[in-house]
Amino acid sequence: MDWEFTEDAAFLALCDAFRESGESSAMEFLANGEGAFHFQDLAQNAAGEGLDLSESNALDAFQQDVIDTMEKLCQD
Repeated sequence: MDWEFTEDAAFLALCDAFRESGESSAMEFLANGEGAFHFQDLAQNAAGEGLDLSESNALDAFQQDVIDTMEKLCQD
């Protein structure tokens, strides 16, 4: 599978919301309402692209990848 989540509209919205929030921790941002909402959209898009997130360890790994990427790409 060659889906790149950083190009997904839900990830771009997640980055924008993270920047606007002023939160310094991507993990903390994902724990709040707006961050959780955008992450859920991204996870649904991932499933639609064929990524199997039904196992908790797969979902955890995906979430960690998103957090790491947010902290690299989405902070000012």
